[in-house]
Amino acid sequence: MTTFDAVALRRDLHADPEIGLRLPRTVRRVRTALAPLRLEILDSRETSSFIAVIRGATTSEGARRAVLLRADMDALPVVEASGEAFASATEAMHACGHDLHTAALVGAAHALAARRADLAGDVALLFQAGEEALDGARLLVEEGLLDLVGAEWVAGFALHVLSDRPRGEIRSRAGAVTGSGTSVHAVFRGVGGHGATPHLAVDPIPALVGALGHIPVALSRGIDAHEAVVFTPGYVHAGTRRNVIPESAEFDATLRTFDPTVRERAVAIIERVCEGLAAAHGAAVDIAITQGYPSVIVDAAEHRFASAVAADVFGADLVGDAPRPAAMTEDFSRIAALMPSWFAFLGARPDGVADPAANHAATARFDDAVLGDAIELETRWAIERLRRAVERPRAATDPNTSLETR
Repeated sequence: MTTFDAVALRRDLHADPEIGLRLPRTVRRVRTALAPLRLEILDSRETSSFIAVIRGATTSEGARRAVLLRADMDALPVVEASGEAFASATEAMHACGHDLHTAALVGAAHALAARRADLAGDVALLFQAGEEALDGARLLVEEGLLDLVGAEWVAGFALHVLSDRPRGEIRSRAGAVTGSGTSVHAVFRGVGGHGATPHLAVDPIPALVGALGHIPVALSRGIDAHEAVVFTPGYVHAGTRRNVIPESAEFDATLRTFDPTVRERAVAIIERVCEGLAAAHGAAVDIAITQGYPSVIVDAAEHRFASAVAADVFGADLVGDAPRPAAMTEDFSRIAALMPSWFAFLGARPDGVADPAANHAATARFDDAVLGDAIELETRWAIERLRRAVERPRAATDPNTSLETR
C-alpha cells in the first residue's frame, strides 16, 4: 500500500521517547516523515500536538466534511527492561505502544495521500502530546485546534495496541469502552517526634496504613458487587529516617469507575474512611479529589460501521465486541464527546511470547508487524467513512432507495 517504512520510524521513536506535553524530538521525526506529502499542518499553541490535513474532494453543495484519526505520541516514566535491540536507554519508555500509534498514523498518511482522489472529504491526522495523565486532548480542544480544520466533523477514530493480546485481534463495543479516572490525594497530618517516644507525638503513618487497608474493604461493602470499582494507590510516602516520626504521610491513588453515580459513592466512602482513620489516631487529613478522563463513549452506529470495515481487513474471526469496558482511561474521550467516534483495541503480542507483559510494564513488547494492520484499517476506515457520509444523505432523500441501503 505504501513504501513508507513504518517499522523504522517506530523503532526510532521507541529508542528516543519523550514524556509530557512538549515532545520536540518526536515531532521533528514525525514531521520529517510527513514532509514529502506536503500536507497542511495546524499547530497547537499550548503543546506539541498538531494536525496534518489531507484535503480531499468536496460535496456537491461545497460544504467540507472531515474525519479524524488520532495517534498519541508521548511515553511513560518507565525504565525499559524489554530486551529489545532498539530499547530506550533513558528513564522513559514507550511502554503503552504510542510509538506504534504514531508510526501507523504516519503510514496511513502516506497511503491516504496517494489516494486523494478516493477521498470524499478531508482527513485530519491528529498527532497528540500528553495523553498519559496530562489531558492533552482537552487542551487542544479548548484552544480550538480542531476548529482550524474548517470542516464539518463526520466521525473520529483511534486505535490502541495491547501487548498481551494476540496480534490482529480487534475489540471494541458500543457505549463506554474505557473507564473514568479520578485522582485521590490524601495527606495525613500529625505531630512529629522521636521514634523512642511516640506517645509524645501524633504519628500519621498508622492512619495512612489503616486507610489503605480499609478503603478496598469499605468499597466492597458500600457498592454493589455488580458495579465495577478499582482503587489503586500508586504513590505512598512518609518520613525521612527510621527513628523520626514524621509530621505527615501521604498517598496518591487512582479510582476507576464506569458510572458517574458509582463514582460519587466511591469518593464519599474514601473520604469517610480517611477522615475516620485520621480521627481515630488523633491526626488530621486533607483530601483532594480530582476528576480525570471521562469514559470513552463509542457511538453505536459508528461501532457497527467500523467493525464491518475491520472484519473486512482482519477477518471476522478476529473482530468482536468487548464484553465489558476496560478499566484504563483515555483522553480520546474528549474527542468522542465532540463527534461520533470509534475507539478500538488492537492486539500486538509478539509471536512466540507465552506470558506477555501488559501495557505500562517495563518488559512490555509489541509486534512491529501490527503496523501494517493498523495502517490498512485506518486507511480503509477513512476512505469508506467519508464515502458513507456523502452517500447517506443522498439515500435518505431518494424514494427509490431501499431501506436496506439507507
